[in-house]
Amino acid sequence: MTENPILPNYKILLAEDDHDMRRFLAKALETAGFQVSSFDNGLSAYNKLREEPYELLLTDIVMPEMDGIELARRATELDPDIKVMFITGFAAVALNPDNNAPKQAKILSKPFHLKDLVGEVQKLLAA
Repeated sequence: MTENPILPNYKILLAEDDHDMRRFLAKALETAGFQVSSFDNGLSAYNKLREEPYELLLTDIVMPEMDGIELARRATELDPDIKVMFITGFAAVALNPDNNAPKQAKILSKPFHLKDLVGEVQKLLAA
């Protein structure tokens, strides 16, 4: 795998409960040169975040055991510098100010093209 010369080898934590979606997202991000650790629920992802640092949390919102909003809130408590991107079919949920989602979180609404995801991730990490 060739490294992307523009970006360092960023580590992304992916939390998505849909198996096929998780596989597609991980493959697209790995192809773009990112290191990806993926989990099918928020609690497992959070436990991984407690073990090692990541530059980006890419999470679905609606998941079992711990939803993406709670995961993002806890992730930013652990590491205030972690970037957060929600991938969701429920953008209104993420945008609701009462949910305590991290204010600087980016939202990518499903459906989206994988190239759009990669582009948004690159922009967020380069910011």
